[in-house]
Amino acid sequence: MKTAQLLNYTRDTWIAGDGTLAELTSAIDGAAVATTGSGGVDFGGMLAHARTVGGPALRALTFHQRARMVKALGLAIMARKEELYELNYLTGATHKDGWIDIEGGAGTLFSFSSKGRRELPDGHVLLDGPLEGLSKTGTFMGQHIYTPLQGAAVHINAFNFPVWGMLEKLAPTLLAGVPAIVKPASSTAYLCEAAFRVMIEAEVLPPGAIQLIVGGVGDLFDHLTGQDVVSFTGSASTALKLRSHPVVQRESVKFVAEQDSLNASLLGPDAAPGTPEFDLFVKEVVTEMTVKAGQKCTAIRRAMAPAEHLDAVEAAIREKLGSCQVGDPRDKASRMGALVSLAQRDDVRRQIAKLVGAGARIVSGDPDASPGVAGGAFMDPILLRTDDPWATAAVHDVEAFGPVSTVMPYRDLDDAIALANRGMGSLALSLFTHSPDAARAFVRGAAAFHGRMLVIDRTNAAESTGHGSPLPVLVHGGPGRAGGSEEMGGVRGVKHYMQRTAIQSSPAMIAAITGAFIDGSPKRDIAVHPFRRKMSELTIGDTLKTASRTVSIADIEHFAEFTGDKFYAHMDEESAKASPIFEGRVAHGYQILSFAAGLFVDPDPGPVLANTGLENLRFLTPLYPGDSMRVELTVRSKSLKSEETGVVRWAVEIFNQKDELVATYDLLTENVP
Repeated sequence: MKTAQLLNYTRDTWIAGDGTLAELTSAIDGAAVATTGSGGVDFGGMLAHARTVGGPALRALTFHQRARMVKALGLAIMARKEELYELNYLTGATHKDGWIDIEGGAGTLFSFSSKGRRELPDGHVLLDGPLEGLSKTGTFMGQHIYTPLQGAAVHINAFNFPVWGMLEKLAPTLLAGVPAIVKPASSTAYLCEAAFRVMIEAEVLPPGAIQLIVGGVGDLFDHLTGQDVVSFTGSASTALKLRSHPVVQRESVKFVAEQDSLNASLLGPDAAPGTPEFDLFVKEVVTEMTVKAGQKCTAIRRAMAPAEHLDAVEAAIREKLGSCQVGDPRDKASRMGALVSLAQRDDVRRQIAKLVGAGARIVSGDPDASPGVAGGAFMDPILLRTDDPWATAAVHDVEAFGPVSTVMPYRDLDDAIALANRGMGSLALSLFTHSPDAARAFVRGAAAFHGRMLVIDRTNAAESTGHGSPLPVLVHGGPGRAGGSEEMGGVRGVKHYMQRTAIQSSPAMIAAITGAFIDGSPKRDIAVHPFRRKMSELTIGDTLKTASRTVSIADIEHFAEFTGDKFYAHMDEESAKASPIFEGRVAHGYQILSFAAGLFVDPDPGPVLANTGLENLRFLTPLYPGDSMRVELTVRSKSLKSEETGVVRWAVEIFNQKDELVATYDLLTENVP
């Protein structure tokens, strides 16, 4: 039976690479799975297509339209996940491993879609920070904004998570409005190509939005520009080679790197045998050694414990590893499957030999054993130990990218911090302690060296996402050896594919440029009360100007009696006058807010469903008995929360009879779209 050839997707067409093809084999038994190659692909043409077709089509959509598109991709993956699970087994991964990769990837799309609809405007420009005053009268202002880069994102992904690794990069890229060219690692490219095909066949993406290379990248880097982004996941050596490409250097191409690191997990000084934290630590180390056969960039490579507990830690981990069944990932009894290939297993064995040669010793497992199916890339999980981690430097420098971890002692908390930081930068670190003092001291001493830190104890373990699980809402990346970059992190990840620009002009011009209401920009008076309009019928800048209301001394005293707030500034004329702030008794701040609501709220049922909060409240001018107040209510922004509801942000300005600003705030309401 002829082995299928994987196809490249270039300029909206599936094409087969020509020339010499590489054979991809099953991790289970070494049988041929597919052939792959990218010979004959016009890589410069792919970039040009992304820039001239994909980019303009994506930028024409609003953030919310792109967010709905990203959600549709997630739904398409979920609808055909069983097809992907069948291919997942061939990579050596169990069903549980595949769940992280396939459904975790779809979940990342859903998360970014939700973030996009909740936190980004239904427009094309993203504001960054508040308006900055640059003039005395407010006619000249400054505003930072983000707009999409007008190039392409080149995503170079690792073999271990062929679906999640692709989708966690695509989600923020597409949400930003930037087209992408995906280059998966060859050994598992068949699973990536299948997931990519699902997205294309969903028919929700505009032309040119995504393209796929299933072989080498040829001269792709020769055609990069300063508007492009390279996002790489893999080894430090490959990252260095790509970063050093002359075009990347000359054009200042943005380069995002997520590299393998020697992540650490620490048993706190308080976590003696018999404590919940001790048991949780042992369980986590074993989990991280065996999930995906240890082929995770976030896996625990260095397990550190107080010197007096190291023997107990070693014994507990060995006991758990002894019951770990290694075998065919399709067998439900198998807890750990195979490494991705025989070549990968050979490399892991070489790295173990380096660790042993440097002074570490194997205390569990046989690196030369070949359990599981004949011809497959199976091996035992290997636990090493060093009693002198400062002398055994290799445990901090050499990574065996497989089911391998080394236990080591620390003397005290300062020593633990120094050992954790000796890895010179990691993606993730976990600390198992029930001591707030230990947690505070450790994080303050080590956070600068680690991209993500988990502090686990008996109170949060049941709901913890675990040491090795990157989350779409949190940054994934780390300093130093880990690559010095970040991915994901919610909207932070979207901004990696955008350019921040400082705009200087009048408030009216800035409002016109950004499509957002800017304080000081023109307002649009409306005759129909805005609470009678659906969100889609409201326009940014629509303003309701209310009638006035006079605040009397009786109003102030009634509010004080009714609420119990009898602060002296509201009730004692002489004391209020003695204050350096007031000229006499003043209205309560919350009384002003309540009266303001009475002025602008339309009481009848309608498109406004609820008041969900207020933000940025400032009281600027005291309101004295006999003063009057009026409100201007302006549509500042709109965002879609779901298909049934949206959120309108209103700029609320309260003025006195002298047209002085008394108070300002943003009101949030849930509305019918």
